[in-house]
Amino acid sequence: MSDSNTVPANNRRVVITGIGMVSPLGLSTDTTWDGLINGRNGIENVTLFDASNLETRFGGEVKGFEPTDFINRKDVRRMDRFAQLAVAAARQAVEAAGFDCEARGQETGVIIGSGIGGLSTMFEQTKIFLEKGPDRITPFLIPMMISDMGAAQVSIALGLKGPNFCTTSACSSGSDAIGVAFESIKQGRSDAMLAGGAECGMNPLAFAAFNALNALSTANDDPTHASRPFDAGRTGFVMSEGAAVLVLEELSVAIGRGAEIIAEVIGYGASGDAFHITQPIESGEGAARAMVMAFERAAIEPTEIDYVNAHGTSTQLNDKMETRAIKTVLGDHAYKVAVSSTKSMLGHLIGAAGATEAAICALTIKNGIIPPTINYTTPDPDCDLDYVPNTARKAKVRTTLSNSFGFGGHNSVLILRQYSEA
Repeated sequence: MSDSNTVPANNRRVVITGIGMVSPLGLSTDTTWDGLINGRNGIENVTLFDASNLETRFGGEVKGFEPTDFINRKDVRRMDRFAQLAVAAARQAVEAAGFDCEARGQETGVIIGSGIGGLSTMFEQTKIFLEKGPDRITPFLIPMMISDMGAAQVSIALGLKGPNFCTTSACSSGSDAIGVAFESIKQGRSDAMLAGGAECGMNPLAFAAFNALNALSTANDDPTHASRPFDAGRTGFVMSEGAAVLVLEELSVAIGRGAEIIAEVIGYGASGDAFHITQPIESGEGAARAMVMAFERAAIEPTEIDYVNAHGTSTQLNDKMETRAIKTVLGDHAYKVAVSSTKSMLGHLIGAAGATEAAICALTIKNGIIPPTINYTTPDPDCDLDYVPNTARKAKVRTTLSNSFGFGGHNSVLILRQYSEA
């Protein structure tokens, strides 16, 4: 471990030095960001499987993804697509950070969140079991299926031997991964962590299951306008796949190696609704408590927030609940702050959503451009904030709030700030 561990825990600062993303808008961070600020839509008809007999036949696929660009062919065959996406994002993150995995692998940890893990492998192998019998099941079913394999495969691929595990809290999984990594560095248990989320729900079973919950939009005649967060005409979320991984480092370590600092993580809050297995509590009380916790950890006032990247799923209940929660915590400032949902362009990446949106917050701070909420045409009286409708906005953004809320009442909030020496 480095001399940074002599810094008292209350003075340790955690910075982002690298970002890797693969998403429905592109195979890299740059292409994803370019798509976001130009209001492009990554939602199209499904091509990864036959969706003709499903209620929903569109989603956000990572188009043109070739796993052998990041992983050797032998290992590709032993990894579910969600883990392949995780490794791709992680390789990009360490390259962007100029992070020496060989020199620092002994102490660097990996936390990759995933909500449903290798469900695609489970679905395919179940078909084989039923059609051909138990002797035809691959011996790699379990290590391809279990949710921790995103983190495990990143650790193996990059030789990172520090703490290594998965956070599974539905749509909060990626945010919780970053939050736990932040706390680990803040408290002096680690100097560097790779943290993020990865998900691939692009299989018939996942679509049918979410359709059974009436959670997915079924706007098959117009998929590009299906994800419309905060709009009065919203009809459900859009299933997507992807991954995002951040390189987090203790500040003095990052400065010592001359790393570019993209942004600083200053707060993390998590709470439970204790209310319902799928529905958020209407008042937004649980989400508001997570925000308050994040502000307390960050030691800043809600009025310091310049931008909120909303969970904004495009479901009736979530968008109203989140609007209430933001107004509860930010008060009058809620009407002065920019709020947008990038799920309008990316769809819902489930366990990768929070990590992707934290990465977007960091890039918003770095570039001074707020991504829009596209497909916003009809205001909802219950959703009355500034959702940055349809067009990106140039703005000085110093401090951001990123919300993630998951089935089961999981609420996770991250606060990022522009880095300064003070």
